[in-house]
Amino acid sequence: MRAYIIKRTLTAIPLMLAISFVCFVFINLIPSDPAEVALRIRQTPVVTPEAIAQVRAELGLDQPYLIRYVNWLIACLQLDFGVSYINPARTVLGEFQRCLPATLILAFTSLIFVVGLSLPIGFFCAVYKGGWFDKIMRGLVFLTTSMPAYWIGLLLIWVVSIKMDLLPTSGSESWQHLILPAFTVSLTYISTYIRLIRNNMLENMKEDYVTYATVRGIRQQTILTKHILKNSLHTCIIAIGMSIPQLIAGTIVVENVFAWPGLGQLCISSIFNRDYPIIQTYVLFVGFLFVVFNLLFDIIQYIVDPRLREERVQ
Repeated sequence: MRAYIIKRTLTAIPLMLAISFVCFVFINLIPSDPAEVALRIRQTPVVTPEAIAQVRAELGLDQPYLIRYVNWLIACLQLDFGVSYINPARTVLGEFQRCLPATLILAFTSLIFVVGLSLPIGFFCAVYKGGWFDKIMRGLVFLTTSMPAYWIGLLLIWVVSIKMDLLPTSGSESWQHLILPAFTVSLTYISTYIRLIRNNMLENMKEDYVTYATVRGIRQQTILTKHILKNSLHTCIIAIGMSIPQLIAGTIVVENVFAWPGLGQLCISSIFNRDYPIIQTYVLFVGFLFVVFNLLFDIIQYIVDPRLREERVQ
């Protein structure tokens, strides 16, 4: 087991290096000169070639390309992601520390919605397959899957906040401000896991152990909860774990719809202001999350599922 964990960890290192290099390359392929952008954002009255050359030297843009990449990578490993072009007094790390808690709260609340709603709905859809509840839920799943998050958010604002006046439309002053954006982020994932739980349970209902349990006289409720549902959740747990970085990255649009002060709103404002260090760090952060969670839940699946260990031994 230890050898497998070390092997998977070593495999993730070159992947992270590749992500960092691609991130650095794409940001530097932007046609605008970062030095000129920085001067304009700082509202420099006259942008002269001498001023551009001075800022390029300050930002290290006058060095060869690979040297800039290596220096940037070493600085990132030391948690030094540079300074914001908008306000040079603020570091990129400081901006992330300011906005990250709000995004994590939103993602965690969305995860609670995903687990709390998809599990019972998927369970009852499988138990009452073909019934009115199953048909209604499958229709809603189809609709919510085909609708983009920003459109769902705008509909919720119009219906819940404006027409019914139940919840606030934007901001983060109280827990009530969290409900609509968290539900909007989670809705697509809820639809996905309802289908996944339902299909897994229907497949497990056809297995021989269900027939044996029925013959032994075990109550149907016990078979459904302690056998079928339990065996159907292995894939779902891994899938939900892999959805955590997607939840964090998926808040970027919803945060701007509901004016939630997280990383998503910071990233969008940085794109409009061409604040390249923050954009670069955000892309690197999201890529890092996907690699780490993929590695983590791959190892968890290997530990939990003995069939994978048997395949490795063979």
